[in-house]
Amino acid sequence: MKITFPKRFTLLKGFVLLFLILSFVARVSFLIWNFSEVDKGFFKLGNTFVIGFLFDIATISFFTIPYLIYLLLIPKKFYGSILDRIVTYFGFSLVTLIVFFSFFGEFTFWDEFHRRFNFIAVDYLIYTYEVVKNINESYPLPLLISGMVLMVLGSIFIVSKLGYFKSTFTSQTSFLAKLYAALPWFIIALITGLFITNSKADFSENRYNNELAKAGIYSFFAAFRNNELPYRDFYKTIPEEEAFAYLKSVYTNAGDSLINPQANSIYRKIVNRDSIDKQIRPNVIFICVESLSGDFLKTFGNEKNITPTLDSLANNSLFFENLYATGTRTVRGMEAITLSIPPTPGRSIVKRKDNQGLFTIGEVFKEKGYSRNFFYGGDGYFDNMNTYFGGNGFNIIDRGRGFLLDASINTTRTNIDDGEVTFENAWGVCDMDIYNKVLKEADKAYDNKKPFFDFVMTTSNHKPYTYPEGKIDIPSGTGRDGAVKYTDYAINEFLKQAKEKPWYKNTVFVIMSDHCASSAGRWELDIKNYHIPAFIINLPNKSPLKLNQLASQIDLFPTLFAQFGWDYNSNLFGQNILKMDPAEQRTFIGNYRKLGLLKDNTVMILDELGKANFYSWNPVDNALSPEPLNEEFMKKTISYYEVADDLYESGGLKLKNK
Repeated sequence: MKITFPKRFTLLKGFVLLFLILSFVARVSFLIWNFSEVDKGFFKLGNTFVIGFLFDIATISFFTIPYLIYLLLIPKKFYGSILDRIVTYFGFSLVTLIVFFSFFGEFTFWDEFHRRFNFIAVDYLIYTYEVVKNINESYPLPLLISGMVLMVLGSIFIVSKLGYFKSTFTSQTSFLAKLYAALPWFIIALITGLFITNSKADFSENRYNNELAKAGIYSFFAAFRNNELPYRDFYKTIPEEEAFAYLKSVYTNAGDSLINPQANSIYRKIVNRDSIDKQIRPNVIFICVESLSGDFLKTFGNEKNITPTLDSLANNSLFFENLYATGTRTVRGMEAITLSIPPTPGRSIVKRKDNQGLFTIGEVFKEKGYSRNFFYGGDGYFDNMNTYFGGNGFNIIDRGRGFLLDASINTTRTNIDDGEVTFENAWGVCDMDIYNKVLKEADKAYDNKKPFFDFVMTTSNHKPYTYPEGKIDIPSGTGRDGAVKYTDYAINEFLKQAKEKPWYKNTVFVIMSDHCASSAGRWELDIKNYHIPAFIINLPNKSPLKLNQLASQIDLFPTLFAQFGWDYNSNLFGQNILKMDPAEQRTFIGNYRKLGLLKDNTVMILDELGKANFYSWNPVDNALSPEPLNEEFMKKTISYYEVADDLYESGGLKLKNK
């Protein structure tokens, strides 16, 4: 299939060259950026760039279609007319601006995620206020915009000097010649649209090579089209009855009693009174810390001393040393914590439709007489948080900017007022401001003599890493270390103030990260970058204890309920870590495509192509080594993920079905 550029297509030739040059520069830059992680074998690098070039051509083909249609439809007599010039200059300027914007956007996205555009970038289009403000606080936005405009004007100037506009306007190319030249682009776009998925670039076991082979714009639109992945349509499955049978055996072997043993359900009675003298009902304040990786702590080997408070708490709490996040985003952490469920493919349930009226940990607290509150320092409209928490029985306390809750959601919403804010950036008020609001609301709850459960989502440990000056010895906005140290400082201040409150003695504090600061790595799932710390503080009559059992985010609250001696009905997948059979200890890790089960330093990874890959994991160097497929392990992995998706899709997570 020969691609030609007759005179009337000269401008198209200029755009194609510009796009290919910028894409090549981006690919080489990312290669240099993560050179130590990339597989540098001759054929692997060669494949990376060849596949990348093919994806670039595929991407260009979609850009060319509107202009090609215009070129085919406009008669010769209008070549070079005012209309022709307006359409041509405007079209060239617009697509060039898009390409430059994508070019620079990819560098900021790679800096944060070490990936090409994915569904996160798609989500960011919805929440433009937070994202634009964050970019403006992190980078010189006026300078970047001015630079892009100048680059567009410069491109027009260079293309004009090369005579591309003149050739286009003075051409006398016939319709047949134009059709012949346009056909290859139409064919490429058609084949690409029908048969070439973004996953075709995943040719290597090295994730970085795969990401380098992709094209950013193509990846963006692929994510836009495929951000929901029904498990049964894309992943390995086993018979439904077999999947449920395995999970039922896990829970009955742990001593739980199935409420309807014949149904495809894990709804069951959990009895914990045998492990404690009497049931207790302390207040619970749960702090979900933004992006707190385990390797930030000195306890786990960090030598920068940026978490002195948390390192001290590790020795004065129920401390989980070997616990892993289920995902790579805040909403994925919220899903794991509140629903106590393995990660579902595609978007988090927090952001999906029909995610209200679910059985969450909040229902267990409600049964025990607690009020339930969700605190967020930004506007909870972001990432659908208010709809999710409000629709599942939580009162909302956030920094609202006028976005209203759905009228069908029966909950209260309290605003963090301007007078309560000492510092604020794109993502919300600083951690100390949100903690001050928590203290104020806790005082009110204490006066009402009703136990409370507070879910507090922090924001300070997030780019642009800004916080109040003078609180720590690292200047605001200088990087992640400062944000982590301020996060740690704010927790210390909060706990000091809480100790002065009359409700402190009867309050348990739980601290855990939503996800790590980075999940990027060379492997399908980079296990080390899911390791997070978790603490249960001020447990009545409990001595400090370090737990080394392998555990998941989904296990934290079932473990907490056991410490309270609560008997309750449960639809939660998580288990009491302290009673879990060592042979059943496992953790779940995933991203929106890959779903993993880690156990005994081996990991099974399922993907949306219906594949299952089995590895041994070396925790020392974080390396995965391929192993022969373990069929039994694969079926166990499938069971967890298949059942989780089945229950969500069938309404089995709904309260009304209990």
